[in-house]
Amino acid sequence: MPSLSKIRVFQGEGDLENDAEPAGNSPEWARYRAFSRSLPMALMRAREDVMAGFRPNLRAHKITEQQWRAIKALAKNGEMRAGQLAKSSLISMPSLTRILRDLEKRKLIMRRPEPNDQRAALISLTPDGEAMVVSVGRGAEPRYDHIARAFGPERLELLHQLLDELSGVLKS
Repeated sequence: MPSLSKIRVFQGEGDLENDAEPAGNSPEWARYRAFSRSLPMALMRAREDVMAGFRPNLRAHKITEQQWRAIKALAKNGEMRAGQLAKSSLISMPSLTRILRDLEKRKLIMRRPEPNDQRAALISLTPDGEAMVVSVGRGAEPRYDHIARAFGPERLELLHQLLDELSGVLKS
């Protein structure tokens, strides 16, 4: 693995700076990866570009991105505890608490006490919540089709595989 001082510094969109060390009077941060080549920023930029196409469908159903993630996780996994739902949907517990309250008011989810632990609640979709999954999903499929056509189905599948692999190696 190259040392930090040998990592190429990316200046702008796609421009590589030569391998030379920054001038002696350059700040230390000048030696690090340029903002435009930051993996977290590239992932966030791609996420925003992808989500821009899905947001109109979510707005039409009066549902937020986080609410949709929670509903979709419940649809996929079935009944679960809040902690499991938070982990599955990548939503923090404080945010999930507020989201669940809103979804419950809209009668999209229901809670019931867990039989073995009355302090814990099990959360599941109501029939209206299941209908929401169908309706939002129906509106999302054309966007998925557009992405597959624009990017290529094979490349999209490869992207999914690479992202799964990246997550896997970073968890170990």
